[in-house]
Amino acid sequence: MAETIELAAEVPETCSGNRLDQVAAQLFPDYSRARLQLWIKSGELTVDGAVKKPRDKLLSGEQLVLRAEVENEERWLAEDIALEVIYEDDALLVINKPVGLVVHPAAGHASGTLLNALLAHAPDLASVPRAGIVHRLDKDTSGLMVVAKTLQAQNHLVNQLQARTVSREYEAVVFGTMTGGGSVTADIGRHPKQRQKMAVVKLGGKEAITHYRLLQRFTSHCHIRCMLETGRTHQIRVHMAHIKHPLVGDQLYAGRPRIPKGASEELLSGLRDFGRQALHARRLSLIHPVSNEDVSWEVPLADDMVELLALLEREDHA
Repeated sequence: MAETIELAAEVPETCSGNRLDQVAAQLFPDYSRARLQLWIKSGELTVDGAVKKPRDKLLSGEQLVLRAEVENEERWLAEDIALEVIYEDDALLVINKPVGLVVHPAAGHASGTLLNALLAHAPDLASVPRAGIVHRLDKDTSGLMVVAKTLQAQNHLVNQLQARTVSREYEAVVFGTMTGGGSVTADIGRHPKQRQKMAVVKLGGKEAITHYRLLQRFTSHCHIRCMLETGRTHQIRVHMAHIKHPLVGDQLYAGRPRIPKGASEELLSGLRDFGRQALHARRLSLIHPVSNEDVSWEVPLADDMVELLALLEREDHA
């Protein structure tokens, strides 16, 4: 079923002389500017019963009426895929994504994704773009993700991500030894030669900032906590490789396999068999889109990372 939206508001004196799309964004803040412009152009958002253009200027006292239907995204199929739900209410859904689950359908992954699972878990998400997904984790990164269950919540979360009021903390295991924490501030863009990769670039990249803190140092590895200030594709993986501490198991960015000096056969086997980047989204904090309260969630490390850390601990005490 399509979701029906019916709203009305009067243009205040303070908005007199402003453009319709600007006034609409102020009077209906639960919806994005782009979506409001679509409704204006389709005639679903009218002014005193008349269809106007987004650039048309308004006068105080004029009445904006929104009557719109949000169609379901029929192209994606609902699939009964198990989800570990950490929290759910009428606005939000927080899940602990397992390793190996692709977030969004794409070439080569038309089904079996988190989006397909979400449509089965909450069918009303069909009326929310991308089934409410507002940020992503790589296929082989585990941990917390938040999903918006309504258009209003989605717009609120997107604005929070842009304003950097969403806090995302990750834990990772990296090669090499660090003396302490720090920050990496280095723009990220598409790799100039290998298009499936991202890279630190001097020109044309987007601002990217990662803060990291040392949790435990082993002989040849470190367990670290990373906090994203920005959310670029593969950001932690790219930044850690950039400072010569790539993630264990990261086949895309770690380069040639690193063999720790004097490592036991157990450690070599464990590193060789660790089949994904050692990265887990441990903690997520944000402002709830309805209550405006600060909320946060935390999940334990994935089992394979717990086993990896135990292996590094045994190696150090062997």
